[in-house]
Amino acid sequence: MLWPQAGFTKAEAIDYYARIAETILPHLKGRPLTRVRFPDGVESQRFFEKRAPKHTPDWVKTAPIEMGTAGVIDFIVCEDRATLVWLGQLAALELHPSLALAKKPERPTVLAFDLDPGAPATAVECAQVALRLRDLFAKFDLECFPKHSGSKGIQVYVPLNTAVTYDETKTYARAVAQALEKSEPNLVVSKQKKELRKGKVLVDWSQNDFSKTTVAVYSLRCRDQPWASTPLTWDEVTELADDGDPDSVRFLASEVLERVEEHGDLFAPVLELKQKLPKTPAPA
Repeated sequence: MLWPQAGFTKAEAIDYYARIAETILPHLKGRPLTRVRFPDGVESQRFFEKRAPKHTPDWVKTAPIEMGTAGVIDFIVCEDRATLVWLGQLAALELHPSLALAKKPERPTVLAFDLDPGAPATAVECAQVALRLRDLFAKFDLECFPKHSGSKGIQVYVPLNTAVTYDETKTYARAVAQALEKSEPNLVVSKQKKELRKGKVLVDWSQNDFSKTTVAVYSLRCRDQPWASTPLTWDEVTELADDGDPDSVRFLASEVLERVEEHGDLFAPVLELKQKLPKTPAPA
């Protein structure tokens, strides 16, 4: 019983991944994978795991990547349903892929913004900031795509899939966050300090980094309920920003499966859409 409050078991988590595999695997393919394991459930100890365990089966794909002072780490690369099920058996159920592919680990394929609300702010305020990001990038004729984190906030991905470095994406993301903070000082903060975040949305630009990862779309989350990170439509984000119900866009595993059945993969364009990072951020 990994989610005691919901009565949701490890078997149900594995079943979810087996059923969502066709949709989630393209977003994991070729990417070094950090996992969050919680073998005794969400109410007990959890831990991040980057290195493939010594007992990793031969049929599970791995990729050696030089990680600075940590040396070479053999990351798991999840590319098939069997690997998803094996990870589920290990209770490695929260999946955090790199923003880059293992074959080019220093070249991110997206620009990512993690919008994290500081209480009493909620996903409603995150939706308002997400819309500002959409409007900013629209000035450059660039598309971006929102998803709920499965926790409290919203994440916005700007697909690039063109030659770019983390130095470029991180610098650019920070400039965007600072511009939003200057334009909306009562809503946005760009610094990590918790004392600055009360009632505001942290536009976390720091995720655009070689050493960091962001929760995968469709991944389960280690929270009270078996929520999953879920793609949203911009209409849903607009409604959230207007009507003020932060729970309206947070979905349980069973609901995610229903949404995929209805909408398909709303995040599919993130994998293929080629866009160039603008030279300078648009004014907020």
